[in-house]
Amino acid sequence: MSKHQSALRDLQSIQDFIRWTYSRFRKSDIFYGHGTDNAWDEAVQLVLGALALPLDFPVEHLSSRLANDEKKRILKYVDRRIKDREPLPYILGEAWFMGLPFKVTKDTLIPRSPIMALLENEFQPWLQQYPVNILDMCTGSGCLGIAAALTFEDAQVDITDISDAALDVAQENIAMHDVEDRVTAIHSDMFNGLAGKQYDLIICNPPYVDADDYQTAPAEFHNEPQLALTSGDDGLDFTRAFLAQAANHLHDNGIVVYEVGNSEIALQEAYPDTPFMWVELENGGNGVFVLTKDELKHLTQE
Repeated sequence: MSKHQSALRDLQSIQDFIRWTYSRFRKSDIFYGHGTDNAWDEAVQLVLGALALPLDFPVEHLSSRLANDEKKRILKYVDRRIKDREPLPYILGEAWFMGLPFKVTKDTLIPRSPIMALLENEFQPWLQQYPVNILDMCTGSGCLGIAAALTFEDAQVDITDISDAALDVAQENIAMHDVEDRVTAIHSDMFNGLAGKQYDLIICNPPYVDADDYQTAPAEFHNEPQLALTSGDDGLDFTRAFLAQAANHLHDNGIVVYEVGNSEIALQEAYPDTPFMWVELENGGNGVFVLTKDELKHLTQE
């Protein structure tokens, strides 16, 4: 008898399936890093997500018995997670960011940017004025730009991406969070679709993973769109072009908040005279810097 057949026969309740899934994850070599950091939380999220139940589902109801089709759905999801190494948010079609749900597909990165910590503090102390115009470049699912619009309720936000498929997902998230009047999705290859536009705040979580890091990354990351992850051998192809143009798209007193992750060292070596303000991130993560318009001017190409 297969594992699936015995699970269908012997497991009855929600808690049975959480325990069983936890055991399967413990015996596997899956990587945690797309929403949870351990096997138990991953098991809970998978089982409850498969049943369309909230994470705060009452403990006293975890003994509820499951229908056969619900059991089969859980088993299918567990297989996808272990055998295909799919990140759980892709399996469930949803990720959480700043306490907000966002639709995700394999056309979008799974939201996890440490820029979230700065957004929660409204980019203080770096932002000198209320950001009336905000740009979220390389938006993917739209999570950073939409969260910015919900944080700065009087701001107009443009969210851009080179991927039409990602922008389709972002548009659905704009509608889900009811910010159609303030958030505009724009197809743009970097600044090419933004001629004449300037902003008080530019947020960017671009592709920055270097070739070696990508090749050695856990299989889960190879399920994400490579276009949104890699950018040349040292991970800085996109960033070099961005830094050469960004000042032209900032208002006076405007700032850029930008993520380069582990490519931080390579960036500092490439731009030894640029005064990157590296942000200490309370919740972990690295490679987020802030630059002002004045600091960007000497890098700008007209």
